[in-house]
Amino acid sequence: MSHALSQDAIHQLFDNARTHNAWLDKPVDPALLHTLYEHVKFGPTAANCCPLRIVFVTSPAAKERLLACMSPGNVEKTRNAPVTAILAHDTAFHEQLPKLFPHADAKSWYDGNDAKIARDGLTNAWLQAGYFIMAARALGLDCGPMGGFDAAQVNAAFFPDGKWAADIVCNLGYGDVSKLFPRNPRLSFEEACRIA
Repeated sequence: MSHALSQDAIHQLFDNARTHNAWLDKPVDPALLHTLYEHVKFGPTAANCCPLRIVFVTSPAAKERLLACMSPGNVEKTRNAPVTAILAHDTAFHEQLPKLFPHADAKSWYDGNDAKIARDGLTNAWLQAGYFIMAARALGLDCGPMGGFDAAQVNAAFFPDGKWAADIVCNLGYGDVSKLFPRNPRLSFEEACRIA
């Protein structure tokens, strides 16, 4: 049976978590990246379609290719991050449905329906991107998710076969809390929610 997490865990995942732009000079163990994915993969998606694909950019050569694709304001923070994850979606994710959703012919729900493939691939990959950030925080990593990059350029540099498409870029590592910006406001419950 599920139970509530401790207040410390909730604070780490949500209340005290911040988007980081500056990083400590501390490497991320590659084994931690494997552990991160092992947690992310269990988050729910429609028909267990799991369209998220990840490239963990760690080598200097791959980092330079990525930096050429980033918006000017995101170059230095990406250069200094120990790891940058390109979160993409598989443009033919439905081909995996016989394996991922074996009790129904879910692949046939998508065959020939390019609009549904595009919509469900993107929306479910974004859902998994949220799991990615929460899992990273749970493992003690800080995150700096960004949309400021040229997706077509990233796709050409990292996914030239067109099978994956970049959606978001997320720096990972151990953030320098001394360089955090003040936290921006959020909407109240009354402004953002309704109980029907």
